[in-house]
This record gives sequence, C-alpha cells and structure tokens, in this order.
Amino acid sequence: MTLLATERIKLFTTRSPWWCTLTALAVTIGLTTLIVATTSDTLLVSVETTQFGYVFGLMVVMVMAALAITTEYRFSTIRATFQAIPNRTAALLAKTTVVALLAGVIGEIAAFGSWGIANVLKPNADLALNSAADWRLVAGTGVIYAVSAVIAVAVGVLVRQSAGAISIVLIWSLLVENLIALIPRVGDDIQRWLPFNVSRSFLGVPGPDPALSAWWSLAYFAGIAAVLLIIALATAAKRDA
Repeated sequence: MTLLATERIKLFTTRSPWWCTLTALAVTIGLTTLIVATTSDTLLVSVETTQFGYVFGLMVVMVMAALAITTEYRFSTIRATFQAIPNRTAALLAKTTVVALLAGVIGEIAAFGSWGIANVLKPNADLALNSAADWRLVAGTGVIYAVSAVIAVAVGVLVRQSAGAISIVLIWSLLVENLIALIPRVGDDIQRWLPFNVSRSFLGVPGPDPALSAWWSLAYFAGIAAVLLIIALATAAKRDA
C-alpha cells in the first residue's frame, strides 16, 4: 500500500495527468454532445451513438500513461525511485496499477457522462441499458482504458523516450492496425487478431469481424497487455536506469 500511495502522490503532483484527464473527458463527452445535439431524428440516437468519442479519449489516456513513466526517465527521477525501492518490479507494478486505475476511472466517467448527456439532450431516444451488450459498451469502456494504459506504460518502460513511446502507441492503435487489412489475402485475417481491434469486439463497436466472443476478446486483450508488461519489467530489471 505504501508503494501505491507513493506512486499516487508522484502522479498527481505533475500537471500532465490533470490536463490529460480533463482533455479526455472534454473530447469524449464533447463529441457526443455535438453529435447528439445536431441529430434531428431521435431514432438515429442509440447507446452506440453515445460512445462515438471513446476512441479519442482513449488516445489521450494512453498518452497520459506513457508520460507517467517516460517523464521519470527524462528527468532521472526513476533513479531515485529505484534507489529507494531496490525491487524494480514492485515499483513499476505499483506505478502501472495507479495509472491503470486512473485510466479506468476516466473511462467510466467519460462513458457514463456521454450516455448521460445524450439522455438529457434526447430524452425520447431509446437509450436505456436493457441488454448485456449495452452495459458492456458503456461500463466496459473503463476496462478497455485501464488495459490500454497498461500497454502504454509497458511501451514507455521499453522505449523510455516520451516522443517515441507516444508515437508507437498512437500509430499502432490508429494506423498500423487499420493498414494491416491492405495486405493481400492474409491482411483481414491478421487484422482480426490485433489487440485494439479485438478490444472493439468486447465493446461491440464497429470494426473487423470479431475473432473471439466478447469476454474472450477482453481476455485476449488483457493477455497481450500482460505479456508486454512482463517483457518491460524484465527489461527494466536488467538495464541501467
């Protein structure tokens, strides 16, 4: 618990988490507000519509997660951390846990905030969470944010440079996974198994044909994050800070 408290204090005494949190919520809820408010036909507004902006908030959260670790390497504060806590794995796991929890909270506030504002703007629209799929789409956003934050932290530990880590997670999730489909013959099959596309299967948002069921998609996505984190922890334990 001491490690978690320490990492919480370290995280919230810097500006980037606060700005990233506000930006993620503003972008996600703001886009939903814009789309719902400008849609004249109430029948076109659905639970899925309210979560249109989730991917934009996700990108901001991943930037925040990458900065949480790369900033420590940039300013060499990670050395003081490792001197105070010789067990590097424990220190990095504590940081990852705190960042993932914050990302999860941001995701839940963004998702339910978007859904709530849509209910206010279009009270006659069918926005009730009547099915497991509806609940998974809204409540599951926080889970995807949290797992994505773990991936971003792992990349940050491996790369150490803020610009490099941010570039990797953004290009990977926004560009590479979509371009893979352009590979002749096998592109579509590969794309279905790429982690961020699989995460969409869990939420039930439009994307490539799902390779797995919803809950297996979440397990697969979390498994990819766990593998990356294990590799990052092993690497951090062996090389100089």
